[in-house]
Amino acid sequence: MKFNYDVIVIGGGHAGCEAAAASANMGAKTCLVTMDMNKIGQMSCNPAVGGIAKGQIVREIDALGGQMGLVTDKTAIQFRMLNIGKGPAVWSPRAQCDRGKFIWEWRTVLDNTPNLKIWQDQADKLLVENGEAIGVHTIWGVELYAKSIIVTAGTFLNGLMHIGRKMVEGGRCAEPAVHNFTESITRWGITSARMKTGTPVRIDKRSVHFEDMDVQDGDSDFHQFSYMGPHRVLQQLPCWTTYTNKEVHDTLKEGLADSPLFNGQIQSTGPRYCPSIETKLVTFPDKEQHPLFLEPEGEDTNEMYLNGFSSSMPMDVQLNAIRKIRAFRDVEIYRPGYAIEYDYFDPTQLKHSLESKIIKGLFFAGQVNGTTGYEEAGGQGTIAGINAAIYCNNGEPFIMKRDESYIGVLIDDLVTKGVDEPYRMFTSRAEYRILLRQDDADARLTEKAYHLGIAKRDRYDWWIQKKQAVDELIQFCEQMPIKAKDINSQLEALGTTPLRAGCKLIDLIARPHLNLQNLAEIIPALKEKLHMPENRKEEIAEAAEIKMKYKGYIEREKIVAEKMHRLENIKIKGRFNYAELHEISTEGRQKLAKIDPETLAQASRIPGVSPSDINVLLVLLGR
Repeated sequence: MKFNYDVIVIGGGHAGCEAAAASANMGAKTCLVTMDMNKIGQMSCNPAVGGIAKGQIVREIDALGGQMGLVTDKTAIQFRMLNIGKGPAVWSPRAQCDRGKFIWEWRTVLDNTPNLKIWQDQADKLLVENGEAIGVHTIWGVELYAKSIIVTAGTFLNGLMHIGRKMVEGGRCAEPAVHNFTESITRWGITSARMKTGTPVRIDKRSVHFEDMDVQDGDSDFHQFSYMGPHRVLQQLPCWTTYTNKEVHDTLKEGLADSPLFNGQIQSTGPRYCPSIETKLVTFPDKEQHPLFLEPEGEDTNEMYLNGFSSSMPMDVQLNAIRKIRAFRDVEIYRPGYAIEYDYFDPTQLKHSLESKIIKGLFFAGQVNGTTGYEEAGGQGTIAGINAAIYCNNGEPFIMKRDESYIGVLIDDLVTKGVDEPYRMFTSRAEYRILLRQDDADARLTEKAYHLGIAKRDRYDWWIQKKQAVDELIQFCEQMPIKAKDINSQLEALGTTPLRAGCKLIDLIARPHLNLQNLAEIIPALKEKLHMPENRKEEIAEAAEIKMKYKGYIEREKIVAEKMHRLENIKIKGRFNYAELHEISTEGRQKLAKIDPETLAQASRIPGVSPSDINVLLVLLGR
């Protein structure tokens, strides 16, 4: 059998779901190929979305018209805004989700997306003709043809799971690995390698002594992931915290000889920033304890996730070690933790659109690009879906700069620097953090998404209403006069210096101890202004306050970003034969030839390319 589409997406994980929804919403006839329709959007590891920098990515996906934020809000069982005690540049939303409801919410979204078909099957061969991807062949003998193909296969390509010395082929626990598909891609010159990730033991909450742990409740305020959609609707549940101890460590150390991470069984590289418990013991031998977080898997299940105890040790070692923790002394488990090795493809062989430099019309997104995390996958999937749809109509690719989004930082890091370990996003990876806040992703991206066609009219109208409300509130604060005699006693009560002379309200908001809420209690006109009839009035007030309080920092960072744009506008792709540029260092020539950067700014970010190498290119361009 043969079927024809505009876009084919291989894999129904977080990258695949966003890619399929994005291309279909842009009008491309799309087919999502998945091995199991009942596990679309499966949370293979922790059933949580967001976290440091990851939460910003989800807000950006939402602002672009993606679905992860909406699905998360509808299935969240605990929400927290992380880093709220620090500046807004690093505030990061995070939500614990109901794993089962998350899957079915995604399924509902995709089932009701126009132009999108789901096909349950397994791709085993990429079809290429004249250097261009034209379709895929499946294990059931079906041939699917399209103008563009997106590979979002996650950890399934030649996946191999490890528990102690036991090895089982699979892309996820109880799910088969995908064979032959990697080889059908690498035969065309695309290079692949191996990476490793892991997941913790799953615990039966009926066997836990919760009285021996500390409770960690979520937030109950207005924050959420989507700029639209309903506020949290499910029952909100607590998480719990505890620690490992010396007995736990001793038990684990006794089993290190059978650990696949240390007996030579696993050769690939795992995630540095989410290490297994056995790796923590070896890396930090002086630490007497490590924090653990016991998190619910859903509203109606007894299954719980032990965050911080990722492991591939033998299952008896895992269980014996956990039972050395007081709260888990009688613990029963559903299954042990395990490690998994899988294929990924060198992301430096991609354009910023996530299209292959080698095979036209072939796009990659998610863990197959060497990343880790649902959010990183979803961000890439959104961009790949947009660009695959654009490719069908021979349009200009949609590329985001590093000062426009964390997704832009992520993709630029991948295609410019490559990876030697699973890539995870952090706020520290972005040089323009004050411009890439979680509160203003809609301001940065919604209008772009609307003009692309992925964000629909209702989202655009809501953004325009919010923008107008924010601007009106800022204008009110800029114009409202404050007299010292009328407010000084209240200012002293709030712990801030009294005024020597009158000022505008915006000048008070700039003070560290003051904000719109506490000023509203002493300035009746402001209190009346904050009683807005619009939905999400708290979000509007927060957005306005951040823009006022951090105006100077925001403007200064914009100036720095504009300077970098000058280098971004200098196109150099195809203008040099780097091997002949002996004025440049040997390493610089090799790295430039490998990456073949689009712009001078991208060239400056390539590891091994020095500032002097960039100056040489500038001189040659001047000639």
